[in-house]
Amino acid sequence: MSEYKKPRVKAPISKNYKELESLIGIWGLNTVCQEAACPNIGECWSKKHATIMILGDTCTRACSFCNIKTGKPEAVDEDEPARVAKAIKHLGLRHIVITSVDRDDLEDGGAQHFANVMAAIREATNNETTIEILTPDFLRKPSGPPIIIKSKPDVFNHNLETVPSLYRKVRPGARYLNSLNLLQRVKEADGEIFTKSGLMVGLGEEVDEVLQVMDDLRVADVDFLTIGQYLQPTPKHYPVYKYLTKEEFDFYKVQAKAKGFKMVASSALTRSSYHADEDFELLKKAKRKS
Repeated sequence: MSEYKKPRVKAPISKNYKELESLIGIWGLNTVCQEAACPNIGECWSKKHATIMILGDTCTRACSFCNIKTGKPEAVDEDEPARVAKAIKHLGLRHIVITSVDRDDLEDGGAQHFANVMAAIREATNNETTIEILTPDFLRKPSGPPIIIKSKPDVFNHNLETVPSLYRKVRPGARYLNSLNLLQRVKEADGEIFTKSGLMVGLGEEVDEVLQVMDDLRVADVDFLTIGQYLQPTPKHYPVYKYLTKEEFDFYKVQAKAKGFKMVASSALTRSSYHADEDFELLKKAKRKS
């Protein structure tokens, strides 16, 4: 088992970083960049790229890899969609990623709030901003997925996170097949929606297990796969079992491309929303060629 160590990343000191930090505070928004202690926050915020986290900052799950706090969430903020939309319009963003904490306390898992946020963004930006959503799994929330599908995001992202054998330890509140079926259901219902999923590696998984997850995702017709190194947020979180080499990440990228993914991002600092705007443009080009 590898010892805990912090990743070496560029310090967030740019003018754009400070401006974005100030605007997020002014509008009372949450970002997964801050809450999950993302190692890429300096680079992304310097480019004015952020992943907005809606539905509060408190999760109803307690995944052992995640740094977002767990507890009883506050009531849904009905004014949040308008604030998010105004912030995005002010920043002039062409592509935005919207995610949320798990809200098992809500009947639809928060799906309608996602839809309301998307509608507000489209109205505020005259449909000029493309929208990527990174959703919870809507486990035992049958009304949730149809709402999401009807709202027609440009990219639907739901991360499997790890291999099935590690779910009990890493994602104890989730179910692998439920997450896989959610991705497949979105694609089957609307083939125009790009689908995306991500894996963390270095948790103790075997290579063959990762390759099997790739096969499962291709059966679900997922377009885009991200693979990144798991980085232990604090010594109390799930341990890092291995730090993969560049060659190992390159191997996974080659394997994933061979299996038919339209897009693959595989590196130590790859995260689900990292370079999301550039990747969306590449996805559209890949679709036109297929």
